[in-house]
Amino acid sequence: MDAPWRLCGSLAVTLLASAGSLFAEIDTADVNLDYVAQRALDRAHKPFHSPRGDLPAFLRADQLDYDKYRQIRFRPERALWSADKLPFRVEFFHPGYLYEEPVHVYEFVKDHVQDVRFVSDFFDYGNLHFKKQVPADTGYAGFRVLYALNQPNKLDELGSFLGASYYRLLGSGQAYGPSARGLAIDCGEPNQPEEFPLFTDWWLGKPAPNTGELRLFAILDSVSCAGAYEFRIRPGETTAADVDAVLYWREEDKIKAADPNRKPLTSIGLAPLTSMFWIGPASSARFDDYRPGVHDSDGLLMQFRDGETIWRPLDDPPRLTHQHFATTNVVGFGLLQRNRDFAAYQDLFNHYYQVPSIWIKARGDWGEGSVDLMELHTTYEGLDNVVAFWNPKNKPAPLQPLRFSYTQLWTRETDLSLSTNKVTATLVGNDIGGTNRKQFAVDFAGPALFSLSETNPPRAVVGCSPNGTIIDSQVFKVHPTGAWRVMLKFEPKAGDKDPIDLRCALNEGKKQLTETWTYYWNPP
Repeated sequence: MDAPWRLCGSLAVTLLASAGSLFAEIDTADVNLDYVAQRALDRAHKPFHSPRGDLPAFLRADQLDYDKYRQIRFRPERALWSADKLPFRVEFFHPGYLYEEPVHVYEFVKDHVQDVRFVSDFFDYGNLHFKKQVPADTGYAGFRVLYALNQPNKLDELGSFLGASYYRLLGSGQAYGPSARGLAIDCGEPNQPEEFPLFTDWWLGKPAPNTGELRLFAILDSVSCAGAYEFRIRPGETTAADVDAVLYWREEDKIKAADPNRKPLTSIGLAPLTSMFWIGPASSARFDDYRPGVHDSDGLLMQFRDGETIWRPLDDPPRLTHQHFATTNVVGFGLLQRNRDFAAYQDLFNHYYQVPSIWIKARGDWGEGSVDLMELHTTYEGLDNVVAFWNPKNKPAPLQPLRFSYTQLWTRETDLSLSTNKVTATLVGNDIGGTNRKQFAVDFAGPALFSLSETNPPRAVVGCSPNGTIIDSQVFKVHPTGAWRVMLKFEPKAGDKDPIDLRCALNEGKKQLTETWTYYWNPP
């Protein structure tokens, strides 16, 4: 990359010229959330325009398949900020294949911002021969961020922002697994197709030489709304991202102008998380696979203002399920991977034991709403089939700002604990005797439980929805691990095909000692 520019008087003009085709122009501006929000509001006054229509046909998925797209590789020596030897670097993704919505990228420092142009020379096109046909004003598909995450002086991939509003981050020693999104609209609604907003514009804050934080801004746009996002990313053993956002819903005539078939808004998914669950000990159905576990997350954790913590093991249901956990001002929620033992997966190629859990810590007043969990049936591990998000009860009026903030943690809980007296295992199978009864073994462990004796064991508090009956529950000490196990047997109501909601916790007297375990059992 050419020598970095410095934004001060005529020197900025001189260095802009030396930057050649990389930087298009310099503007005087203080880039902050208000700056980006004003541009989002301007968008919201007009119908949505998809950037996909600006992409040349030879880059679209029907002409550029996966194998061809893989030949296009960014040249590492062209990474943004590489010449400055800054702690963060940025490499860009080429538009095409599944990534048909080019994004516009800007770089900013204090009081100044400049356009980062698409440059075809920054890519190695392999055996493809259309380099000269790619328009000069084509945007990038997205970008990846590099940082010395695991070893000093060795850059690793810290995260990527690619496709719609999806992105992934990593902490030390982690491998890619679940994803986050900027926003989900009408996700899992039966009578309304899901709307997938896009990050269309990015502002990348040029970091200081010794900083441990990267600051990014983005415009999110879709048929129904436009919004502004700020990300402050701090890499570490647990990588944290502070997210502040403001959304503006479009008026009905602007929505209809972009999509005449769009129905009124049903649900909003704030801070949405996406993951995969196919096989695990908690599965209600099994597949013929040599691996005992195949999943990027094994449960949904929720913490509420009343002090209750809920653990909901994930499943691959026979049909779509959509649960709502209603509350006010949720403390936090997240899709977690609790089992960190390689033996639980036995997979040499997909490092499921190293993928991050993602925790959303709400900041500010989130009001009434629900943590929603959607699970889709899948037949293999290549599809993300789990989504979790916050669904606010009160939907915003057109052009009125919806502001929300949260901290996002990408963690293996090696340097923190999201819950202490927790569920450590969920095992499910048929009850002995050939009936339609099912039984669960649910293990709980934590400091509040380790001191309890078998002469004075904790008490299991259990329950289920009316379409099932609890037959028996007993508590046993698990001596090899120190945990306490609840053996829970239940029987579904004959002929009822609705899911059964089960709950269990351990108490000492009237005091609840543990998380509340809940399971959504689906009849076959």
